[in-house]
Parts: sequence; structure tokens; C-alpha cells
Amino acid sequence: MRIKTIFTALFLIVTTIQVAFAHLGTIAGIVYDRATHLPMRNVSVQLTGAGKLMLTDELGKFRFTNLVSAPYKVEFSHVGFESQVITTSVREDQTAFFIISLMSIPIQLNQVQVSALKAHDQQLISSLDIKLRPITNSQEILRLVPGLFIGQHAGGGKAEQIFLRGFDLDHGTDVRLSVDGMPVNMVSHAHGQGYADLHFVIPELIEGVDFKKGPYTTDKGNLATAGWVNFRTRTTLDRSFIKLEAGQYNTYRAVAGLDLLGERGRTKNQSAYVASEYSYSDSYFDNPQHFKRVNVLGKYHGHLGESTNLTLTGSTFWSKWNHSGQIPDRAVASGLVDWFGSIDPTEGGETSRTNINAQLVTVTPRNHTIKNQFFYSNYNFELYSNFTFFLKDTVNGDQIRQKEHRNLFGYNGSYSTRMDLGKTSWTTTLGAQYRQDLTQGTELSHTKARTIILNQIQLGNVNEINAALYADEVVQVSSRFTVNAGVRIDYFRSQYADLLAATNKRATQAIVSPKLNLYYTVNSGFQLYLNTGKGFHSNDARVVTAQNGRQILPGAYGSDLGIIVKPFPKLLINAAAWYLWLEQEFVYVGDEGVVEPSGRSQRAGIDLSARYQLTNRVSGSNLFADVDLNTANPRSIDAEPGQNYLPLAPIFTSTGGLSLQTTHGLSGSLRYRYMANRPANEDNTVVAKGYFVTDMQINYAPHRSAPYGDTSHGRFSRNYALGLTIQNLLNTRWKETQFDTKSRLKGEATPVEEIHFTPGTPFFARLSLTYFW
Repeated sequence: MRIKTIFTALFLIVTTIQVAFAHLGTIAGIVYDRATHLPMRNVSVQLTGAGKLMLTDELGKFRFTNLVSAPYKVEFSHVGFESQVITTSVREDQTAFFIISLMSIPIQLNQVQVSALKAHDQQLISSLDIKLRPITNSQEILRLVPGLFIGQHAGGGKAEQIFLRGFDLDHGTDVRLSVDGMPVNMVSHAHGQGYADLHFVIPELIEGVDFKKGPYTTDKGNLATAGWVNFRTRTTLDRSFIKLEAGQYNTYRAVAGLDLLGERGRTKNQSAYVASEYSYSDSYFDNPQHFKRVNVLGKYHGHLGESTNLTLTGSTFWSKWNHSGQIPDRAVASGLVDWFGSIDPTEGGETSRTNINAQLVTVTPRNHTIKNQFFYSNYNFELYSNFTFFLKDTVNGDQIRQKEHRNLFGYNGSYSTRMDLGKTSWTTTLGAQYRQDLTQGTELSHTKARTIILNQIQLGNVNEINAALYADEVVQVSSRFTVNAGVRIDYFRSQYADLLAATNKRATQAIVSPKLNLYYTVNSGFQLYLNTGKGFHSNDARVVTAQNGRQILPGAYGSDLGIIVKPFPKLLINAAAWYLWLEQEFVYVGDEGVVEPSGRSQRAGIDLSARYQLTNRVSGSNLFADVDLNTANPRSIDAEPGQNYLPLAPIFTSTGGLSLQTTHGLSGSLRYRYMANRPANEDNTVVAKGYFVTDMQINYAPHRSAPYGDTSHGRFSRNYALGLTIQNLLNTRWKETQFDTKSRLKGEATPVEEIHFTPGTPFFARLSLTYFW
């Protein structure tokens, strides 16, 4: 009898629930960019009065279910777009479906709100900066990341040296770079682990940049210890354009983009364009660079049915240059060479890269998101350098050649689903990643005058596989509190065939990386967060096989405690105190072909970023101020006090400036960057001098209601734009990169260890003219 009563009660409960939900309605729709006709993801959709808020998915769709019959107001908002409010009524068992198009407008800081939704993926600073500071040259691409500094020390064709969070990252050892999800870093590279050359990206095609500092993101694995950066290229061109530039030092550049489908394609949710770039410069060195670069890119975006979109990108890049290399302080002091001179004028290089990238995104009727990405790169690299001059070979000199041919291919896939349980929301993501690098003839040779090979030091082939699985969970515990937990496991198989020693060695290892991130959003103007996680960077395959697979995946353990706050509508502040601890690792020195052990290290610091709008839109112009302050205390743990400095690691950096936008077509910026003095060796007896450099940019696009560089809206009334860019406005004499190196000049009896440097850009002005149609 008791069992029968229980079943009767359960039946009544289920029946009541079914009746309660049987007559509920739905509000759904899709949000488009009015100018491009492309779906917009991460648009905030708020159901006022019902207390419900969500973001549009990858296909721009939104859906509110289980709504009682009543009138509703739905508000749509996105940074840089005009908000829109619609009123509708929900009827029983019916779906109210809307197609919404948002129009781009000049950025306003009072639009920006701190969101509890997708708090872990929030990109407030970068979304502002990309709209306020249009990218006009390749160096500005990486400088969009607060606290990230770059330095060039081998001509314009070589990847820049990178500095971030107390790291001298060389050319990318501890920062993971990607473009549209395709990896940029080259593992086991001839010049150094993680070498990341972004010069295959055309700056005018950058649409956005996503980044996060620290090892806290589950789908970012190898090399993402100091952080990661992903650049998103434009899905479509709203108009075709051609841009011509000319500047000092025989500098010329031409860029063109052609919209292939036009308005006809947009009406079918399709777009396709091709773009190309050619650059030439002799640069400011006494030894002309004869720098040449060619870029070509094509991109297609379309829908394969109602729920799937496809993006195909193909690109090719080639560059060749001479460079003046690093020069010792004593050579300039003695008058042997000028500040912009060279010890070995035969240094230089040549590189190329061809890419294919296919991305598929499917959103099922049940709002499950499936992503598939396939990528392939063919890469070639040849570099001639001379860091020590006549230290080892007093007759022929110490010039070296580093060379490789590489094929890189891989896959990124993920499956995401969202489920509401009571007042909580659970978003589960499962992912798989695969990458394989195959090099042929990875070489280090002793050369003379870039034409004669004196001795082959190393020659071999690398075959490296990185396969990974990960799981990530985002729990919206309440409207204020969010928890993100994840774990990934990476498997590496490293193989190196030494063609000189006729050996073939292989090693394998795996590593598990957990993550835990907490976010508490007090209101739309204040959020607290705690990020914790483990990351790693792999070592060069030549190191891995030499160490028989021991200690080849050193872990990095980090934490950030931070806030995002808007104390008043026109001021946004992001501040964090952070700590990062690294395990023992072995470092492959590509310039020497040797393995050097490096002990444990720790870094701690504070990052502060602020964005402030100084004027009202009513005045007809917008003036914005920004500043980034970054401190770090990098130290070796195993070394004795006083001998534990980390050479060239930055300890204080700052960037900032003013950005102007007007309704009359005039826009511009005045910016500075500052790096303080820092240790150049382990005991801080040699110091790398700091610098303070200013840059200026002025643009004029007549009869234009939005700033130059923002071509994402549909109100066009002009067809050309003028630009003036000045690097190093005050003509400061500064050292862009510095190293404490032991070298011998020709005729010197004994070697000398001191600062060797590459001079920074002097006053450098360029004019540009862009024509649109």
C-alpha cells in the first residue's frame, strides 16, 4: 500500500511538471552585424523583467525557453555597437523568433560592462584597444597585449624577441601565439625553442586579439606559461581597398584587399576576399637591409546548412633581408663603427611560410557546439648570424648558419554543451588536439661571408608529436559567482635523427595540467577573480633525446588575484597580483648547438591597466587615455643570493598614451613605452639600460562618422584616407635589444665580455594613402 502511494505521488508530481511546462513559450533569434551581414557571437541578450541573461553562440543565435505568457523586453548590447531593445509577447506553446542587426558606432566606455557570463573568457581591454588603436604596422600587433614588449635584433625579417611578466621569452619560449587558432610557435626550431614569426600576418586584416596571462586556460597547452595570444583575422571585407605607404630610409609598402562576393554574397551569408602586401626598406643602418617581404592571403566564409559555418584560409609569405647584427659597446666608443654600424655586414636571412586553415563550427538544435579545425604549414628558414665575431676563429670569424625545412600539420576539436540545473548553469567542453612537426635538414654550420660552409656543427631531422585531451567545466553558480575547472593531459613523442653521428633517438613523456578559476561579480562595475593553474613548455627534441626523456616537460605553477572595476562610467581598471614558479628545465642554445641546464625559478609581480574616456560624445570628439604598469621580481631559486638574477628579464615596464576620434574624420594617437634598467647577467654587475620612446599616428578620413581603421559599419561617405606614422617622435637614442656577450674583435689579443646591442629605431616617418571602393 505504501509503495502504491509513493508511485501515485510521483505520478502527480511528474504530471504537474508536464502541465506546467506544456504551455510555456520561447523567445529565440539570431543577431547579425548590419554592415557585414555576418552572425555576431557573444552579444549580450537580456530579458528584462525576467532576470535572464545570455550571450549569443558561435552562429549568433540565442534562445530563452520555459517562459510564461506575458509581454517581455529584450535588450541587445555589444561593445562598439548601438544597443537595441525590442518588445514582444510570449504565447503558450509558441516561439517568438527575431532577426536582429546591430550597427557599429564609435566606442564609448560607458557601454562597457563587467559581465558574469563567460567571465573566464572576458576580453574587455583588448576589445577596447583594437577599436581605439588601429594596427598600422606589424610591430603593433604584439604590442596590443598589455605588458608585452618586443625587440628586433636581426633585421626586419626575423621574429622579434619577446618580453612579458619577468620573462625574456627569446622568440616565444614561454608565450603561445596563434592566428585564427593556427599555431605560430615552432617547436625544436633551428634558432630556438618556440620561435614565433608573425610576419605572415597582414596588419590591416587583424580584427581582434584574445589573450590571457598565465597558465590558466584549459585549451591552451604547450608554451602557454607566461600567457597566450590569439589573433583573429577579418572574416570579411566590407569594401575593397588599396593602401600605399612611403617613408624614410627608402621604405615603401603596398597593401590591397579585394572583396570577391560583395553585397550579393552577404545576402547569402557568404564572404570571400583576397589580400596582398609588398614591403621594401633599406632601414636606418649604415649597411642597407634591402629588406623585402611578400604576403598573399585568401579567405572564404560561408554556411553549410542552417547550423554549420565553414571558414577556409590560405596564405603564403616570403621575406629576405640583410642585417647589421649586434655590436659591442667598445666598438662604438672607440669609433670603430658608428651607432648604426656593423661588425659583420654579411649577416642576413630568408624565410617563407605557406598555410592552409579550415575551421568548421556546428551548433545543433539542442545548442551543442562542435568545432573542428585542420591546419597545415610549409615553412623554410635560413639565418646567418655572428654574435662573437672572432672569438673562436680568429681568421675566418664566427659566423653561423641556422637552417631548416618544416612541414607542420594538426587538428583542434571540441564539443561543448550547456545544461541548466535549477539556478545554476553548467557548460561542459571536451576537446582533442594533435600537432606533428617534421623537419628536414635542421642545421647549424660555421660559415664565412654567407657563402662558404666551413664546418657543419649539427645536422638532423626532427619528428615531434604533441597529442592532447582536455575537459573544461564552467559552472554559473549564481548570477554573481562563476567557477571554471579544467584539466588537460599532453603526450609528447620526440625523435631526432642525427645525420652527422648517424643515430636516431626517441623519447616520450606525458604531463597533466589542472586549472581552477573563480570569479565573483559584485555588479556590472566590479569583479574579483582568482586564477590558478599548471602549465608547461616542452624542450627542444635535441634536448629531449640527449636527456633520454628525463625532465623534458618542466611544469609551471601560477596564480593571479585580480579585480576588474569601473569606479565610474568612463574609467575601466584591471589589476592583478601574480606569481609563477617553474621547475628544472634543460635549455637548448640554438646559436651554440649545446644543452645548458637551468634551475628552478620564480617570478612575482603586479599588473595594472587603466582605460579612461576624457571627453563626452556630445563634444563631437572622443579623447581616450590608457596606461599599463607592470612590475616583476624574477629570481633563480637554486642560485646563491646575489647570483640569482635572471639575465635580461624585465622588472618594470609601462606603456600608455592618448587616442583621439572625431566625427570629422580626424583621428590619431600619441603613445609611449618605457622599459627600466634590468640585469644583464646573474650577479647584476652588467646592466641592460632602459629606454623611453614615443610614437605618433595621425589619420584623416574626410566626411566619415567613424574613426579611421574602423570599417565595420555600414555608413560610408568617403573613399580615401590619409595617414602619418612617426616612430620615435623625439629621436631618442636607445638600445632595442641587449646581451652580455663575450666576443673578440679582429686584431684583439683577448676577448672582452660586455653589452652587445642592436640600436633602436631613430625618428622614422611614413605617409600612407588608402583608397576604398
